Amino acid sequence: MTRSEPPQPLPADHTQAILEATKEVGAVLKTSGCPFALVGSVAVYAHGIPVRLQHDTDFALRAEDADTVTRLLRRRGIRIVEPPEDWLVKARSGGEEIDLIFALAGRPVTRELLDRAWTLPVDSVHMPVIDPTDLLVGRLAALSEHHCDFGPLLPVARGLRERVDWDRVRAETRDRPMAVAFLYLLELLDVLPGTPPAGDGDTGDGAGDGPGDGGDDDD
Repeated sequence: MTRSEPPQPLPADHTQAILEATKEVGAVLKTSGCPFALVGSVAVYAHGIPVRLQHDTDFALRAEDADTVTRLLRRRGIRIVEPPEDWLVKARSGGEEIDLIFALAGRPVTRELLDRAWTLPVDSVHMPVIDPTDLLVGRLAALSEHHCDFGPLLPVARGLRERVDWDRVRAETRDRPMAVAFLYLLELLDVLPGTPPAGDGDTGDGAGDGPGDGGDDDD
């Protein structure tokens, strides 16, 4: 007989601790006067998709507002950590990590993106949460040959499908092969309607007309 390995414990569920950190930072950001939006897994949670929160909470804001925000967070007693990356600032509150992000999947955070945010309750505290379409665009744009796990994305896409502008998602990710593959998978799973072949329903240029169909009928 061989002794089987004992089951490994599941990672701790930090949901409530992360929500507390989210509410604390969100309250500071609301008093700052700087536009922002909750992004990442906590944004998915705020949109009503059941997920376990285990890592951190993420906020998108413009790079030009970073000094104002970090100064206010320090006054609140939140520790700021300067990372080597130039597109985010890290902070810690109550043992939980907070990311202040200035670029999503390589694209700078803009006022237009933040203005599209929805105001939603996050564990009873209302704050701006990234628009569902922008959320999906960011998630799909982050896929690559080295990071291409469709599993966590499927329940998000299913749960948000009625609130997403899928035409915009397709347009903004059409040059990213992994995103295109995921959208095709959604079609196969009947999460999304299929994309009609080019030329279907196009009657403006005569495409698809049979021989001799050029306009005048021969009687």
